Amino acid sequence: MKLGMVGLPQVGKKTLFELLTGVSPGMDRPLPGLADVRDQRFDKLVDMYIPKKITPAQIDFVMLPDMDTQAERNRELFQHLERVDVICYVARAFEDDTVFHVDGDVSSERDINTFAEELELGDLIFIEKRLERIEKEVGRKIEPAVADKERDLLMRMKDYLEDGRTLVSFTLTEEEERIIGSYPFLTRKPVVVVLNVGEGEIGDEGLVAQLSEEHASRSYRLIAISAQVEQEISQLDDEERSAFLEDLGIESAAIDRLTLLCYETLGLISFFTVGEDEVRAWTIRNGSKAPQAGRAIHQDIERGFIRSEVMRYDELIELGSEQKVKEAGKLTQKGKDHVVEDGEIHHFLFKV
Repeated sequence: MKLGMVGLPQVGKKTLFELLTGVSPGMDRPLPGLADVRDQRFDKLVDMYIPKKITPAQIDFVMLPDMDTQAERNRELFQHLERVDVICYVARAFEDDTVFHVDGDVSSERDINTFAEELELGDLIFIEKRLERIEKEVGRKIEPAVADKERDLLMRMKDYLEDGRTLVSFTLTEEEERIIGSYPFLTRKPVVVVLNVGEGEIGDEGLVAQLSEEHASRSYRLIAISAQVEQEISQLDDEERSAFLEDLGIESAAIDRLTLLCYETLGLISFFTVGEDEVRAWTIRNGSKAPQAGRAIHQDIERGFIRSEVMRYDELIELGSEQKVKEAGKLTQKGKDHVVEDGEIHHFLFKV
């Protein structure tokens, strides 16, 4: 599962990418990087067990080249977007006369709309071209009944897009998914919009609320971050960091909330394994059952799954130790049909 970061020049995406992954962008080409998921639950488990090794969950990012204001020049960029699972669009919302904006003035609303319209136009153009091809090939390479089904589906998708909505919320049957599953529809991908705000706007959710409402039909998820301030926070030790955040009136760094939002948007959750040797967060798809979760550790666990001993994170923290969880009767035994919930702590029993 991969998240692609994109935006116009001089909006702060390179700073954010480096903060997330520790990788400094250089050449104007796609650049991969791994970002730790900043999960406070994981941190508390580490504090509790003091393990020899810690392994947080991670997100696979790719930093993409700058967008151009001329749509026809973004063709290669959009081909890269076809290969990611979630799009992270960075929009500038801070004022700074020393940092130019390609359009001459700062308007995150305009920039987001332009980006959204380019994605939607690209999907509409693909639909038109596909409809033309169906007409040419029906009866020769495509059976008439098959052509009718695809034509009807594409026309409904076209109407949906022209109504100002994105295909990420367009409901498909299993058969329809098979028909268009391989097509490069960009508006089928979830979009996270990062508003890079100035220090004075930190904690002010007014712009996020306004733009979230305006883009509700597109199902965009928005978050406000000050890349400059986050960069300053990253250089502080834990004590200084806490004091700095308190002065700003916020509980956690926005970059931490961004990783969790991206993780959630990818449709992922974490479960934990704990002990003195290692505390580790494992990444699985939301809705996975216990044997499939075990496969994240090793395929033998899924193959020989017997059961899993499960603790709830909040109960472990409240009671203070595994022993007290057992004494309180809170350690549960889960079978193969158990759907793993985010934050559960598992110990798998298996035999192969």
